[in-house]
Amino acid sequence: MAERKVRVRFAPSPTGALHIGGVRTALYNYLFARQHGGDMIFRIEDTDSNRFVPRAEEYILESFKWLGVHFDEGVSFGGEHGPYRQSERREIYKKYVKLLLDNDKAYIAFDTPEELDAKRAEIPNFQYDASTRGMMRNSLTLPKEEVDALIAAGKQYVVRFKIEPNEDVHVNDLIRGEVIINSSILDDKVLYKSADELPTYHLANIVDDHLMEVSHVIRGEEWLPSAPLHVLLYRAFGWEDTMPAFAHLPLLLKPEGNGKLSKRDGDRLGFPVFPLEWHDPKTNEVSSGYRESGYLPEAVINFLALLGWNPGNDQEVMSMDELIRLFDLHRCSKSGAKFDYKKGIWFNHQYIQLKSNEEIAGLFLPILKEHGVEAPLETVVTVVGMMKDRVSFVRELWDVCSFFFIAPVEYDEKTVKKRWKEDSAQHMTELAEVIAGIEDFSIEGQEKVVMDWIAEKGYHTGNIMNAFRLALVGEGKGPHMFDISWVLGKEETLARIKRAVEVLK
Repeated sequence: MAERKVRVRFAPSPTGALHIGGVRTALYNYLFARQHGGDMIFRIEDTDSNRFVPRAEEYILESFKWLGVHFDEGVSFGGEHGPYRQSERREIYKKYVKLLLDNDKAYIAFDTPEELDAKRAEIPNFQYDASTRGMMRNSLTLPKEEVDALIAAGKQYVVRFKIEPNEDVHVNDLIRGEVIINSSILDDKVLYKSADELPTYHLANIVDDHLMEVSHVIRGEEWLPSAPLHVLLYRAFGWEDTMPAFAHLPLLLKPEGNGKLSKRDGDRLGFPVFPLEWHDPKTNEVSSGYRESGYLPEAVINFLALLGWNPGNDQEVMSMDELIRLFDLHRCSKSGAKFDYKKGIWFNHQYIQLKSNEEIAGLFLPILKEHGVEAPLETVVTVVGMMKDRVSFVRELWDVCSFFFIAPVEYDEKTVKKRWKEDSAQHMTELAEVIAGIEDFSIEGQEKVVMDWIAEKGYHTGNIMNAFRLALVGEGKGPHMFDISWVLGKEETLARIKRAVEVLK
């Protein structure tokens, strides 16, 4: 038998913003598929119409487009296994519900919510299973004629999976190894509801994965308790030979490690938990996103990849291509991964350094424009090259290098007190005369002339350079002094010295 083609899926529900944990699940699916030359399917699980949120589907697609995670088929991508929205697959599911009923693998139950509540009150820890189904109103206890009459009369019902008790169900997990659960602890799960003629997640998920030829199901740890039920469903349909391999990923935990990461943690500590900014149409609440917070998509991908997986070496910064090459499900952790959001900031800093000065300058130009600055691209590229190692976000460049574009109108009091001496005005007037006479205004050209002048005069180098910095920058920050004056040019450098002397003398 030829080796099966790798086919994975990411199947979110359109119920709101995409949580960063969902992004990581999709990323691991993507890395696995690409490494094995396989396909990645985008499926929408929208069987719960009550929880549908407008624009959620578009938001999810836009998030992955920004992150550089590409799908091969599915909603909005097309393909031969559609439709890819579960709400459009009703007739397909009905066919498989009938198959289970005909083969005595499922049964019809008419119990009302009130009847179920009464039974729960009567029996402690009540579970609808092999030990209790015989005392309920279902097709196993009612005559066929009565069942047919109730359905004909439009009586609402559900279809429940008939789980045989006391059987060890083996789930072979690629991360956790063999997981064995006894079927007696499982309830007869509802697979289909006549009220909306739609299946529940469990049935739709199994049928879709089988028909879409999914080879590997890579999903969050929260689905591990459902895995035995899914194995039993594959067996009930006679699909055990083509059942996908399972891999249940570790949870993303709060930064402190105590419990699952939530939006509240992000609000509390000031980091996003969504890839893009989300405007909730129900509450009008706006939640921050990684894109709008200034993160580079490559940094987010690299950061998420290492939350619950490691490449087996000390390498941390990895491109998407490197992640694809190195990814191995067997190197995923079994235990939850603390969401170290500060590490995400560190990754963003690394990727700013890796990107070309031209690319970062392109991202910085709109920020300059917001501050009313129109500067030549060549100048912005030069400044970015000098200053990008000092920031973790492109927007922070303004705080560290605005003086390149706007002359100081006031001077930092603490710096003036510490750096502007009694003779600084006189020294700066002399320096201006020296600078005016420099013909080669390159960094090296300036430095030689100015340092020779300082030596000749016997001045204190620190006093001269500190006053010079205060005059050009307005405070005691910035790169090498002659880098600053070179970018500003001779005319602007002289104008700033003159103004500082007038204001501070």
